[in-house]
Amino acid sequence: MRRLLPAVLAALLLTGCATGTDAVVAGGGEFQFVAPGGQSRIRYEPAQRQKAPEIGGDSLLEQGKTIKVSDFGGKVVVLNLWGSWCAPCRDEVDDLERVYEQTKDSGVQFLGIDVRDEIRSAPADFVRDHKQTYPSIYDPPGRSLLGLRGYPRNAVPSTLVLDRQHRVAAVFLSKLTDSELLPVVQEIAAEK
Repeated sequence: MRRLLPAVLAALLLTGCATGTDAVVAGGGEFQFVAPGGQSRIRYEPAQRQKAPEIGGDSLLEQGKTIKVSDFGGKVVVLNLWGSWCAPCRDEVDDLERVYEQTKDSGVQFLGIDVRDEIRSAPADFVRDHKQTYPSIYDPPGRSLLGLRGYPRNAVPSTLVLDRQHRVAAVFLSKLTDSELLPVVQEIAAEK
């Protein structure tokens, strides 16, 4: 059954590309991802939001240093799953950097999570070549995401936007452009 669940979820994700706000969140204050109707872009209203688990791991560029979401208390945190092997990740990295540069002074922190890159030098070169200024966690097996119950760790690239209380406010299970991400991040950063 556990092997069947990722396949069913992947099929649902491939069949729907609608944006919606009717995502189901369950579980006593802890975030549990569900994609109603196979949606790949989901927004959560403040009353629907659930706290993300602690996400952290080894810094990609500063080996031995741990980075975690709780390091960015009171900030909106934009988590981006990526890999140097991923063509859509190469397409979106400049867009993500532009959004980070435009929003970091309003209390926004981006944090990449590099997955499925077995040789550390490949993603490190990727970050340097693309002049990415925000940090990334080096996590080939995706263990840092285990606490995100139901979240498809194989959806790369994907992006989660956490509000200032580190509750999940938006999920994007596909490549993003700056024009798609910027207004969402600005709106969440402007919340009281």
